Amino acid sequence: MTTVYLNGEFVALEEARVPVMDRGFLFGDGVYEVIPVYGRQPFRLRQHLARLQSSLDGIRLANPHSAVEWENLIGQIIERAEWRDQGVYLQITRGPGPRDHAFPKTVQPTVFILPMPLGSPSSEAIENGVSAMTATDNRWLRCDLKVTSLLPNVLLRQLSIDADCAETVLIRDGQLIEGSASSVFIVLDGILLAPPESNLMLPGITYDVVLELAASEGMRHEIRPIPETELRRAEEVWITSSTREVIAVTRLDGQVVGSGRPGPVFRQMYACYQTFKRTVMRGNTAP
Repeated sequence: MTTVYLNGEFVALEEARVPVMDRGFLFGDGVYEVIPVYGRQPFRLRQHLARLQSSLDGIRLANPHSAVEWENLIGQIIERAEWRDQGVYLQITRGPGPRDHAFPKTVQPTVFILPMPLGSPSSEAIENGVSAMTATDNRWLRCDLKVTSLLPNVLLRQLSIDADCAETVLIRDGQLIEGSASSVFIVLDGILLAPPESNLMLPGITYDVVLELAASEGMRHEIRPIPETELRRAEEVWITSSTREVIAVTRLDGQVVGSGRPGPVFRQMYACYQTFKRTVMRGNTAP
């Protein structure tokens, strides 16, 4: 039985109920976070809670819990779940109210926490890489907010599903932005390149980890705009996220990327990431 948290209570998932007039259901008026957990240790919890706060601020919704309260609730969910490695999904909506675009005068947020099994990338994906496709980024202009109204991302992600690809890489005004559910890096002339954070992309927790590891390992790297032309001639392309970690893209729009195999910079980064993750699992570093 999976135990979830809903509005002050720990209940079985099958028993959790939300009113049909909840604005999350009616308007997608809410935010969310997904926190990976390794060996029952939440990964970069403070950073995830900081991003949650930024998203709440962006939709003008007061945080219903302090950081200490969130840590306590998440800790209880982790311990109640059967998996040592898991993903903890947090969702906060503006709560029930009249079916009106305007905010209700009295707000009672709906708070939901769900544990899920954490699926690591397959050995085949790590060894051989994955295929991806590109599409025009037609989402709104506040992609830096992790909101529940994800229909544009869903439709863009479905394009890659239909094409038997692992991800849809998004291009806007001739520039690489991110994936439909990931951050995107490239390696060009041996240099790891990352698009700069902006209102057009989600601040990635794994994006930050990759850049920190690149700096600590002495890898040449830059954060700068990446034209689509550079994406097309990249030696390596990676996608990263909290659940996917780091994966190499070896085919893009049906064309081979680099040698058609995960490249040497990816291999180095993947090894560094796994070492870093093990230190988190042992509790030897602040996650």
